[in-house]
Amino acid sequence: MNRRGLYRKLARTNIKKNTRTYLPYIAACIMTVAMFYNMYFLAGNSATSSGSLRSMLEMGKWLVGIFSFFFLFYTNSFLVKRRKKEFGLYNILGLEKRHIAKVMLWETLYTALAGVGLGLVFGILFSKLMILLLYRILRFDIAYGFSVSPDGLIVTAVFFLLLFLLILLNGLRQVHTASPIELLHGTEVGEKEPGTKWVLAVIGVLCLGGGYYIAIATENPLAALTWFFFAVLLVIIGTYCLFTAGSIAILKMLRKNKAYYYKTSHFVSVSGMIYRMKQNAAGLATICILCTMVLVMISSTVSLYSGMDDLLDTRFAHDVTVTADYRPGDGFDREQQLQKVKEAAGQSACTDINTQDYMKLYFPLVKTGDGFTADEEAFSGVSDMISFYALTQEDFERIGGEQLKLSNGVAVFDSTESVQDTFELFGEKFPVEEKLDSIPQGGALQDVVQAVCVVVPDEEMLQKLYELKIQAFGDDQGTGMNYIIGLDMNGSKEEKMACADLVRTAVSQDADQSYSSYVESKQQSEADFYETYGGLFFLGIFLGALFVMATVLIIYYKQISEGYDDAGKYEIMQKVGMSRQEVKASIRSQVLSVFFLPLLMAGVHIAFAFPIISRLLALMNLTNTSLFALCTVITLVIFAVFYAIVYALTARTYYRIVKA
Repeated sequence: MNRRGLYRKLARTNIKKNTRTYLPYIAACIMTVAMFYNMYFLAGNSATSSGSLRSMLEMGKWLVGIFSFFFLFYTNSFLVKRRKKEFGLYNILGLEKRHIAKVMLWETLYTALAGVGLGLVFGILFSKLMILLLYRILRFDIAYGFSVSPDGLIVTAVFFLLLFLLILLNGLRQVHTASPIELLHGTEVGEKEPGTKWVLAVIGVLCLGGGYYIAIATENPLAALTWFFFAVLLVIIGTYCLFTAGSIAILKMLRKNKAYYYKTSHFVSVSGMIYRMKQNAAGLATICILCTMVLVMISSTVSLYSGMDDLLDTRFAHDVTVTADYRPGDGFDREQQLQKVKEAAGQSACTDINTQDYMKLYFPLVKTGDGFTADEEAFSGVSDMISFYALTQEDFERIGGEQLKLSNGVAVFDSTESVQDTFELFGEKFPVEEKLDSIPQGGALQDVVQAVCVVVPDEEMLQKLYELKIQAFGDDQGTGMNYIIGLDMNGSKEEKMACADLVRTAVSQDADQSYSSYVESKQQSEADFYETYGGLFFLGIFLGALFVMATVLIIYYKQISEGYDDAGKYEIMQKVGMSRQEVKASIRSQVLSVFFLPLLMAGVHIAFAFPIISRLLALMNLTNTSLFALCTVITLVIFAVFYAIVYALTARTYYRIVKA
């Protein structure tokens, strides 16, 4: 047999003899390749060509690619560690490192061919299922037929072949830089007892506390959008620091507790974990972060999709809303606009048409220490942004507001809680006669930004506020006065959409009008909402499945690595008198303590992240906190059950390795 044939045979033999570690790795390669192709296929499909959906799928494609890069590198490190002793033995028996490199080349080639080839086959087979699932979520008409993306096949194959090349080069680097003795003892690296790193533990506590504080203390949804990623970064750093340094400190504290430590199962598991915690900590922290990502993505996207009716009701107060933006004195006729809208709606097939109309003055302000200003230089962040609007008492009561008795003063709703007995704006002071607890049809606005709503006694004072606004902003900045007409009606979805079209045609007939009008329809916007939030839901489920797969594989490799490392030690324990039941109890104690800690920490992360995620969802019109809480709890319970099943299966593998 020539040397090339020898290398190929050695590579095949090595893969067969290491099926316990290689098969899960190849399966992970197949799944990541298939998922990357499917995301590429969906992003390039003609049915997903709309802007928001295409952008989300493109983002998903890049996320899958980036995650695959780090994930396959990470899981391959377990294979390399298990093989170091074998490579060291080859080296001692006479194979040079260049010969070992050729064996590794063939092993990588077989793995790449299996992973990329089968991954593309499964990707093509499941691409139709993925497109049908996406159509179902988005409520698109089902398109029959089968197609393959040639660009997707080429890009996927090239990307993953390059990735396997980089993985091979990384493995060759580790073998080349290590001596035969180091390779033989490669699996024993990290056996020296680590010291207690109190500085790192304190940094972890501070980072985790800082991230939790931001999540709880940030009340403004726009500010939450700014601070969320910083809080996530702090929590990730804190998690890794606490798992690395805090876990060692806790284990050493347990060792000092004689009542706990000097029990057979605790003695073995605690002492064993102290010696390898530095290596375990990074893997456990990674599992914790992945669990948290899965829980956040699935619970939030499920909440958005299942709460679609709430989203639409929050965003649209009426079936049809007509808004006219005009400047007083430019000839806008409120009664004529209302009559035009009523006549157009009356031509539709809808019945019981109810109309609400009111005028509203709106402009943005900046909150200062003792009031509000229009000075942009006072703006220091989104938390200072104030949404100010005013309307007359008559209009306020017409749209469902409480009955007021105003004379020369105003009634104020103030979410900033800074308005006292006098309201000052642009240098003018207005006495506050009543304070309002809520405002009608303002739920979406007041949940997203801080809002101040002023109810004035008559149109004369409203005109005065408009003139003050013009003096502050100028005639060319901001909007004028808004005249809003809301229509609610009985009828089918198609009839309501037809009514909106009739109204839209009626209000846009005058091409040279001095004001602008636009029409919004709840029913016509429903498809856009399902496209946006359905796309997020699909992406959340897709990426959630990818992260779950990664979590399972990391747990599996951690278990078998621990099993191989502990096999000799437990054999010694049995020789000195421990029974198999005692060994099994010790295994259970170690596995339970180690592998349920990430899930517990992920639950803590979710609990502290709940307030800031709720405020982010408010930016997307989901203000039903109870729905989000329910989805979070259900997701956590289902994931915990799945996690327990994975633990049970991997613990059994661990014990089989130790027993052998």
